[in-house]
Amino acid sequence: MSSSPPDPAFAGFPPAALDFYDDLELDNTRSFWEAHKQAYADHVRAPMVALTEALAPEFGAAKVYRPYRDVRFSQDKTPYKEHQGAIVNAAPATGWYVQVAAPGVRVGAGFYHAGGPDLARIRAAIDTEHSGLELERILRRLTAAGFEVGGEKLKTTPRGWSADHPRIDLLRHKSLFVGRSYGFEPFVHTPELLDRVRDDWRRLRPLVLWLSARVGALG
Repeated sequence: MSSSPPDPAFAGFPPAALDFYDDLELDNTRSFWEAHKQAYADHVRAPMVALTEALAPEFGAAKVYRPYRDVRFSQDKTPYKEHQGAIVNAAPATGWYVQVAAPGVRVGAGFYHAGGPDLARIRAAIDTEHSGLELERILRRLTAAGFEVGGEKLKTTPRGWSADHPRIDLLRHKSLFVGRSYGFEPFVHTPELLDRVRDDWRRLRPLVLWLSARVGALG
């Protein structure tokens, strides 16, 4: 970990933040939210804002997501998200991520959505030997460091590539996300969490830079 002192404005996520989401999973209703929205503001959103503001000088400003779900096109009509996430975008739908929920804290990076042209450029770079091997090396280093690779994938071979392509598993990705869970380790409730997130985001920077070089610029 880095030896930089923790930001005094960030004290970690209190146990009450995880308790809030434990309770929300059992009673995801407007009446519960109205009765506990101050707990959300104090124990969830405020620490997330403090954490991302402490990281902003190095990584950039974060978007702290709203707690409300978009239920218009979903069969699940529960009104509130059962986690609080924040993302620092380095490119469209691409960047660093952190969230807190009942299972604890997670960090990660990658691209969570790519429009047609961006996805085509990412796949072309995976197909190209030099850049494709570079991505494989990045992912090997990250998995060796304890990160997990995930994301939405096609079950079939994407059009234009053969099933025996040496990187066909990567070509199937429609999104690509690398992350790890801290769970509810004691440090998530302390200022040490800031250093943990910062160090892991630094480890993930090569992935973010690789992806950012292949997708369009931020608007």
